[in-house]
Amino acid sequence: MVLGKRICVGWNRLLLLLPAVILIPHFLSVKELHQQMDSRDVPKEKPKKPDHLIQGPAAGEGLHNRLQCQGTRALNRTQILKFRNNSLPTDHVALVTVFTTYNSTADSDSRRNDLVSVGNVSYNKVERSMAILNVFLNFVQVTMPESHVIILTDPAVDLPLHRDIVTIQPIQGEYSRDKLMLQRIRSYIMFLQTRLEKLKQKQEQVTHFIFTDSDIAVIGDLGEIFSDYPNFDLALTFRNNKDQPLNSGFIAVRGTADGIQRGVAFLQEVLAVYSSKFMQASRMLGDQLALAWVVKSKPNFNIKRFSRGEAFQDMIGGASVLFLPCSLYNWTPPEGAGQFHGMPLDVKVVHFKGSRKRLMLEAWNFLSSSSNLPDMLCLILRSGRTKYDF
Repeated sequence: MVLGKRICVGWNRLLLLLPAVILIPHFLSVKELHQQMDSRDVPKEKPKKPDHLIQGPAAGEGLHNRLQCQGTRALNRTQILKFRNNSLPTDHVALVTVFTTYNSTADSDSRRNDLVSVGNVSYNKVERSMAILNVFLNFVQVTMPESHVIILTDPAVDLPLHRDIVTIQPIQGEYSRDKLMLQRIRSYIMFLQTRLEKLKQKQEQVTHFIFTDSDIAVIGDLGEIFSDYPNFDLALTFRNNKDQPLNSGFIAVRGTADGIQRGVAFLQEVLAVYSSKFMQASRMLGDQLALAWVVKSKPNFNIKRFSRGEAFQDMIGGASVLFLPCSLYNWTPPEGAGQFHGMPLDVKVVHFKGSRKRLMLEAWNFLSSSSNLPDMLCLILRSGRTKYDF
């Protein structure tokens, strides 16, 4: 009887403790949930990006066809520029870019806090954009001195540019940040259509066009592609990327009547696909997704060619399209094809995507002080894996 009584008392105690045992984990989980919610309410500080160049090892060490560097001194490259000597002069090639500015409505204190310094110069957001554009023009002037740059822009924007190599051409459209990539394709089409009409009326000579982003450094003569590959209508740059094999930051169109007509037709198809399939990515990447869709949807197109890293041509619709490797014509630190194997010796374009704009300005400053293009490329190669504050 005593044993049975003790068992009953033990069960009673256990039953009394059971709600606490059940509720304690519940209270703990509720407490954790509140802690998580409280932590969400506290804004997380973004990691501060470096405000100066940070150099690391130069990728491609020991590879015979890659730039070799000792610090910022190039070891195996004495001359990069190779000017052509044939019947196609460089003044028949024009670079075209779409550019606009967005005025900040922040107060003066916020604008002061937003200043970023490179060298001895400080820039606010608008000034940063203009600085990048000017450095883009500087590189073109050095490497393609007889070429011309055409800037397509919002008619409402007054660009403070007074340079002999530049023509500013306003084109009506929607230049908001969310629609800028869509507007860029529309501007290309409208620009080419205008040129075609003038060409037909014999008001213009044949000029080949290279449409680029403005955050690139041209370090080789891009006019060579029109003589080295005489039969293409339109050229695109590709990389070994399954979802985004084509980059829209470099598009070349042959300036003949046939070339422009076929280029316009191709871009109109890209615009239609962009508008119907990829508007959810209208602020970024939509144009590249549309380019890839148009190309890969063509019967018998061999997408394995994107992994080989060699230039090739194919018929896309009615246009002969030249595919050029990003590793040469759109090399990006640290993104893009070939960057983990270093910088190819015959690279023509360095693309400072995203947060690498400071590196673009620093590279130009280095070149201005040293006049040594190969050494500047070592600076880019060694500094290109860091996201900067510009």
